[in-house]
Amino acid sequence: MAKDPGRVLIFDTTLRDGEQSPGASLNLEEKLAIAHQLARLGVDVIEAGFPYASQGDFAAVQRIAEQVGGDEGPIICGLARASTGDIKACAEAVSLAPRRRIHTFIATSDIHLEHKLKKTRKEILAIVPDMVQYARSFVEDVEFSCEDAGRSDPEFLYEVIQLAISAGAGTINIPDTVGYTTPSEFGGLIDGINKNVSNINDAVISVHGHNDLGLAVANFLEAVKHGARQLECTINGIGERAGNASLEELVMCLHVRRSYFNPYFGRESDSPTPLTAVRTEEITKASRLVSNLTGMVVQPNKAIVGANAFAHESGIHQDGVLKNRMTYEIIDARTVGLVDNKITLGKLSGRSAVRARLEELGYDLNREDLNEAFARFKDLADRKRDITDRDLEAIVSEQVQQPEARFYLKLVQVSCGSSLKPTATITLADQDGIEQTAVAVGTGPVDAVCRALDALASEPNELVEFSVKSVTEGIDAMGEVTIRLRRDGKLFSGHSADTDVVVAAAQAYVNALNRLVFAEAAKTLHPQMDVVETDSSSRL
Repeated sequence: MAKDPGRVLIFDTTLRDGEQSPGASLNLEEKLAIAHQLARLGVDVIEAGFPYASQGDFAAVQRIAEQVGGDEGPIICGLARASTGDIKACAEAVSLAPRRRIHTFIATSDIHLEHKLKKTRKEILAIVPDMVQYARSFVEDVEFSCEDAGRSDPEFLYEVIQLAISAGAGTINIPDTVGYTTPSEFGGLIDGINKNVSNINDAVISVHGHNDLGLAVANFLEAVKHGARQLECTINGIGERAGNASLEELVMCLHVRRSYFNPYFGRESDSPTPLTAVRTEEITKASRLVSNLTGMVVQPNKAIVGANAFAHESGIHQDGVLKNRMTYEIIDARTVGLVDNKITLGKLSGRSAVRARLEELGYDLNREDLNEAFARFKDLADRKRDITDRDLEAIVSEQVQQPEARFYLKLVQVSCGSSLKPTATITLADQDGIEQTAVAVGTGPVDAVCRALDALASEPNELVEFSVKSVTEGIDAMGEVTIRLRRDGKLFSGHSADTDVVVAAAQAYVNALNRLVFAEAAKTLHPQMDVVETDSSSRL
């Protein structure tokens, strides 16, 4: 691949780094749904996961490679530490994709070498070319990352990069792993690599960065000015700690300020050619899907996709917008796919009409899931007059969740009031269909529900977050509930929607419990925190 592809490549790592957000773990079906939406969004590369981490992650990457990758689709990428076992597992997982990539990495900062890897610089210089060559024995497209590049000695970094390119890496990624650098520093780092790595023209420079100081997007835009041509980012900016650089913010910055960035690509400032291949009208759908499936609620004032991003409260602003929207809006909401559609579907509508609308919204359900979604749609239509796209999204988001579960919610019954003690009666079924019922009293209806569920499930945990929001306007609106449970320092999220928020809370709690149970059963590795101890064959 040439150094400069003439535009910015968008490398989406929502399914890998984004999933490392506390409590945001995704199952196979959820990952597949997001991957399909990322393909519709038009990203260049999907980092589908860390195949060596677990059997589940391996299977998810393999399914995505088989079903989402294509001759005209995105490159499907897997992450691998610089070890033969990781790389072999990654190669097997992405092998079904027509366009595939192995992304291997090793730390290069002295603090990581001394305290995490327990290796010398000399040892790193020996490992890098060997592992890149090993990856190249499986695929032509290899990306190499210098973990914690932002805190690495530049001279050592140049040496590592030169060896990686000579060994066959076509993309060199420069991560600000801990979100430490400022824009001028990060831009200077990229500039130094361009000037001091003799074979840098044989590779694309990529950047990856975290938002610990709120500078990830600014750092990336500065890197673009100095020659970076691949940006590694996530939907809604989710990821480790404070998250990653936000895909929607980066794409829309390059879209809205194209005339500013064009000269850095050798173009006339007024060139209309887009700087990315992203279909911006798919951004809102992608944001809502990721938020629903991960349980990571988007803050109202989030740029581009927040609920308030296109709202105007000030009278002066409202007056200006009514006269000309450009007075206070630099983005047309329709550009990012934000539309207020109300569909003309009701309780007399057929399955084909519902399926057609779901497909327009980007959901491709199998027969079983469609039947269940249609049944829920009919139930909602009996209780709610106007069905909106957001209602449909809330319904169908649960259809790709929890394909396997230990607990199934069968009954929720609550009594409460000013003179009553909140009391919940809950019936749960297990995998064998055996039902059990418990009654509990709480400080409120939701507390009573959670106490009853805990008594039935017998899975110790701590409830650390309960949030509820209205899907749409009106007294009959569906309520979306997100619950987070903590056990042994790990977070597990559950999400559900219903016109009855207490029922939604019960289902969200059950979803979180199921995630907790299956996560405990699956022993997973963390790509950065778990150090390679052996280069033996793949554990898979």
